Amino acid sequence: MVAKEISMTMESEKRHGGGRPKKTIKRESATGVRFTKAEYFVIKQKALKAGMRITNYIREMSLNGNVMARTSEEERHFIRQLIGISNNLNQLTKKAHQEGLLTAVLHFEKYRNIIDELLQQLNQ
Repeated sequence: MVAKEISMTMESEKRHGGGRPKKTIKRESATGVRFTKAEYFVIKQKALKAGMRITNYIREMSLNGNVMARTSEEERHFIRQLIGISNNLNQLTKKAHQEGLLTAVLHFEKYRNIIDELLQQLNQ
């Protein structure tokens, strides 16, 4: 009987509580800020443009004075094109190993020119 009690207490000690793990740094103080509808709309648009939640945007602006925006829609478009080109280059590399180097060189030149154009557009 005593062995059962000991094993029961050991099992209950091994169990972990459910839920999310505790944060190492907790935000303990909360403050409220009131905005007009127009101010709130402007802040919401700026937060969306930066790709952040409103509270994180306000916190960053109050602590640092500026927010680094995520990539713009145009930059995301360029990145998608570069990803597509990289997939094509991987396929060309596979073909070059299978069929020979001469056919692949022409395709590599074509994609290299496209990549150069995209990089020039990104630098502008």
